[in-house]
Amino acid sequence: MSIAIKAENISKAYQLGQIGTGTVSRDIERWFAKLRGKEDPFLKIGETNDRTQKGSSDIVWSLKDINFEINQGDAVGIIGRNGAGKSTLLKLLSRVTSPTTGNFKVKGRIASLLEVGTGFHPELTGKENIYLNGAILGMRKQEIKRKFDEIVAFSGVERYIDTPVKRYSSGMYVRLAFAVAAHLESEILIVDEVLAVGDADFQKKCLGKMGEVSKGEGRTVLFVSHNMSAVSALCNKGILMQNGTINFIGSSIETINTYNQSDSSDSIYVEKNLEIKKPYITKAEIDRTELEKGNLKINVFFKSEVELDVPIVGVVVYDILGMPLFGTNALVHGKNFNGKILKKGISELTINDLPLHTGSYRISLWLGDKTMNYDVKKDILSFEFVSNKLTSTNLPDISVIGSMNIIGKWRVYEID
Repeated sequence: MSIAIKAENISKAYQLGQIGTGTVSRDIERWFAKLRGKEDPFLKIGETNDRTQKGSSDIVWSLKDINFEINQGDAVGIIGRNGAGKSTLLKLLSRVTSPTTGNFKVKGRIASLLEVGTGFHPELTGKENIYLNGAILGMRKQEIKRKFDEIVAFSGVERYIDTPVKRYSSGMYVRLAFAVAAHLESEILIVDEVLAVGDADFQKKCLGKMGEVSKGEGRTVLFVSHNMSAVSALCNKGILMQNGTINFIGSSIETINTYNQSDSSDSIYVEKNLEIKKPYITKAEIDRTELEKGNLKINVFFKSEVELDVPIVGVVVYDILGMPLFGTNALVHGKNFNGKILKKGISELTINDLPLHTGSYRISLWLGDKTMNYDVKKDILSFEFVSNKLTSTNLPDISVIGSMNIIGKWRVYEID
């Protein structure tokens, strides 16, 4: 299989604060070095791109020594925390900016959708921007004309196609921009998290189109997203980025699992206010080992200055949109500590074979007793879940619906 994209020692440095060497002579020396294809003589070593730490250098490496190969027809999900360098990588691939060191070898034309209105001229109409984008991709007018009706129909902005795009809403902008990028005949499609601007129906439409582009037409797709469900459903390969470097490359499921193991920032909650007088939750943690097995195990630590009459801990799990999926508590659905009166303790919840589809989920907790609720902690834990249950078949057009992964027993038989 031929290689569509090859990255060789890609690095990108940004200077913080004032830009320039400080003298005209050094600026000219830098310019001559660039003209001769030499490395910048005043480039500092700098630091890795950890946005949580204040460094001593004014040079930050947004990307550092990136190397990978992507085959033609692959759908690759690029995941990682905010600031990992995902969007910078796509900008370099799309030639929005140039790498500080290294180079890309790309086979084919690239259509990219990096942010709202990328490549659109605000004064031109939607129709004119379609032809403009096609021309930028190197397409002839007849080729664009052949795809024009399909692009407009997909975008759903036919009524405003002759209106300057500066008057479009952000949702209309994204609809038309994605329709243009996905339908014009490029060999490589690059899509950033910009699809989050669209509504739920349009996001589903876009994911379906990207799957069709990759699996049906054999084009290469690079997709940056924080939605692990979308990444696992759409992509066959994954790249995990961390602080401007590549942490892992493998199948999409392996990449998501590695991300879950490494990114534990929201799997532990610790109460920092130690002067609370009422009963409160001191700490809560998700067991990552159990999560990898398909189970959800949460340990909730609590403390009280007064004795709690049968302490009760409740858990509510939400999807990425904030909709509650299910809730349970230690009294109605669990253990009531045999009526013990406690001042301090741990409440442990285990749900085996967690009935969820692959995706991102958040957790809220509360603490009370038989008389009242004392402490409510909203949205304090989160986890990425990769389901090992069957979610679809090899039949076409069968998709995952909803967040709950309920497996029923079916029987089909003939009747007279």
